Amino acid sequence: MIIYSSNALAFRESVDNNQITVQIEEAFIKGMGKRPNQGEVRAWNNSMQFMEKIIRNSKVADDCGILIEYNIPSTSKRIDFIIAGQDEQKNDNFVIVELKQWDAVEAMDREDVVRAFIGGRTRETPHPSYQAWSYKQYLSDMNEAVYSKDINGYSCAYLHNYRTVHPDPLQYNQYQDIIREAPLFLADDASKLQNFLKRHVGEGNGVNLLYLIENGKIRPSKRLIDHIDGLFQGNSDFVLLDEQKVAYEAIMSLAKQTDVKRTIIVQGGPGTGKSVISMNALGGLLRNKLNVKFIAPNASFRTVMVETLTQRQARNKTRTKMLFTGSSQFYKEPADMYDVLVVDEAHRLKGKGAYQYLGENQIEDIIKASKVNVFFIDDFQRIRPEDIGSIDEIKRLAALYNSEVHEYSLAAQFRCSGAEGFLNWVDDALQIRPTF
Repeated sequence: MIIYSSNALAFRESVDNNQITVQIEEAFIKGMGKRPNQGEVRAWNNSMQFMEKIIRNSKVADDCGILIEYNIPSTSKRIDFIIAGQDEQKNDNFVIVELKQWDAVEAMDREDVVRAFIGGRTRETPHPSYQAWSYKQYLSDMNEAVYSKDINGYSCAYLHNYRTVHPDPLQYNQYQDIIREAPLFLADDASKLQNFLKRHVGEGNGVNLLYLIENGKIRPSKRLIDHIDGLFQGNSDFVLLDEQKVAYEAIMSLAKQTDVKRTIIVQGGPGTGKSVISMNALGGLLRNKLNVKFIAPNASFRTVMVETLTQRQARNKTRTKMLFTGSSQFYKEPADMYDVLVVDEAHRLKGKGAYQYLGENQIEDIIKASKVNVFFIDDFQRIRPEDIGSIDEIKRLAALYNSEVHEYSLAAQFRCSGAEGFLNWVDDALQIRPTF
């Protein structure tokens, strides 16, 4: 979703007439259904004055396209500023500009992470160049119009209030790699940013590119598919064994047929390999160029899965993490927006009133938003009162949406050296379920 869109000429005129913040705020209310907070309004009022000077002094063509507050599809993230146009070779390009009002920062020993004063307190946050690069990478990997129409993406960060100190923590050696990927422009670098924009989009003809970016289907590019596929290769944590392989192939066969709405339920106890199958399903569905997301209600679990897959490499982690999400965002998604949604730990899905969830039923959200949905579940692992995930509830809601239900069960244990007798004894002793 685009909050504000225009050409460079109209943008400059709106700022000159002191109307840009009003226009963005009105568009925000219309598009998001709520008012922006005062911090956002102040940021627009301040930062757009600086960007207007950059756009005007860069002398880019009047018909360059301008996007402000572009809501990245399938995420809660918004890109501050995008300018689109052609370079001197007539290549179609866009530049993402991450805007910050910071005037000070602390370096950290964590890759691409800094500490800055945000929202009334000092927080750990991605380096601005990393943030800009990650947004560009997402569009290049997932927006079909961008990669199929050969629209080239560039990114940078502009901290218009930040003046360099010596030594400058924002430019320490550990940040130089990401700064090379997405250049960093500070308060005294206005002319450098102007030249950067002029070089990449200065010839204009960019309004149509905005339309293509806004309406591009969200599907994985071949480069992303190859990247994810490479992460699985040789990773013994994701090798499928015995009935895991059978379940995986059943999922792949059914999920590739998106002409019929389907709900696939894979049930199994601890150690039966549900997560191994779900991760392989993510990779397999991507290889078939399907718009797929991996849902895990528990944030810690998502982190572990991403780090296991990426071997803790930061750049790999970012490209991979965008395929993973929590379960609370789908209440506002249109019907059948995704080809496939894969849900691990489905017994942890929530109902109305759960913390930071604004919908009614996360199972219903997921079934509605996808053509095919795959739930990995253990009915005996619900641990909180608000956990509503159960096989019966999934079946009830699948019927409500005329979704075919296919069930598969996993029994073999791949933990405790295969000591199923011991696990059965634990279940019986704790009265989880009778096994004797």
